[in-house]
Amino acid sequence: MRASASSESSRIGSLRVRLARRLGMVAGAALVGLLLLLAVVAGAVWRLGGQALIAPSFAETLGWAALALMVAAFGLVLVRLLMLSPPPPAGVWLAPDEAEALHYRINEVGRRMGAAPLDGVWITDEMNAAVMQRPRYGWIGPIETHLMIGLPLVHCLSRRQFLAVLAHEFGHLSMQRRGLGAIGAHLRAWWMRVLDHVSYLFPAFAGWLDAAASGNYTLRMLRLSRLEEFEADASAARLVGRGLLAEALIEVSLKDRFLREDYWPKVLAQCESSAQPSIRPFREMGLGVAAGFHEVTGMNAGFCGGAEGDAASLHPTPAERLRAMRVEAGQTATVGPSAASHYLSALLPRLAWIFDRDWWERSESAWKQAYRLSRSARRRAAREAMGKVDPMPAPIPTQMV
Repeated sequence: MRASASSESSRIGSLRVRLARRLGMVAGAALVGLLLLLAVVAGAVWRLGGQALIAPSFAETLGWAALALMVAAFGLVLVRLLMLSPPPPAGVWLAPDEAEALHYRINEVGRRMGAAPLDGVWITDEMNAAVMQRPRYGWIGPIETHLMIGLPLVHCLSRRQFLAVLAHEFGHLSMQRRGLGAIGAHLRAWWMRVLDHVSYLFPAFAGWLDAAASGNYTLRMLRLSRLEEFEADASAARLVGRGLLAEALIEVSLKDRFLREDYWPKVLAQCESSAQPSIRPFREMGLGVAAGFHEVTGMNAGFCGGAEGDAASLHPTPAERLRAMRVEAGQTATVGPSAASHYLSALLPRLAWIFDRDWWERSESAWKQAYRLSRSARRRAAREAMGKVDPMPAPIPTQMV
């Protein structure tokens, strides 16, 4: 079994390397092509500007100058495409002297996985963990690596399970994002941004572009992303074991479902009866997960990871990942304190306050509109009960933007 798993891991790694190299060459050729085109445009602007200066009449001067300006505008579009950069890290940056135990554990896992040191650790409001690489100055400069850790995620995992998640993320870095691998990943992501931006700037050509280049490239990028997930799982399993990695994967899947289908709907349902929430969702999340998850009938009765994968998905389903690891899905439960209470206990009040404030700033308008609609509906229902007005339904939104 172990030899078979090793052989499958080697096959996936080989496929991933070949596909990454092929897509990187396409993106590199696109970069060279854009640079050459920009050089041609610059030469054309120079030539047209010279013609405008030596034109014998004012009308011809205006004509040459107008043509030069149009070509220069096209050149500016090319410069903009070349300078498209990934977004900066988002969330709350953890200084090295904050959460020292967390920084130690992260550095230790990275060292054991053979990954380069991180440039930053960030806490986000997402139920996810991810590594992000970008040039230091946005579109140019040395590649920097940042680890993004979701506060909901660490509320949902034990220390050991969180270790497995860290091993998976460092598996991406050690297997796929070292040296030229990091540059290749940056080029591939840049070319995807270029294709998306061109479709946005010239919607009339979006269909043709998708059929001619973007669609095929996107599908191969999706396949590469899925192969990278399988390879990172195999790398992490060699450090923490397949059992612990599978346990963490199942726990994340079940508790993500709990947050989406139970916790957040209960928070948002308050908008029907209160102008402001009485529950601060991120402050109460740790207790909500610890107590509420095991009280929901059927929510934790078994693993529902999705048997079929979506070809348009960046990630394989949890069930596909378990099959690739040759691990049977089973029931799991977090034992002991959460990773959040262990690694971030001193920072939890500040982190929760920051994320709660940000959530309320984004949700306040929709929340208050929902409350006004609900209050109007209740008043109308009361008047209808007294026979004063004809019935008139009033929709009540329950989802915040």
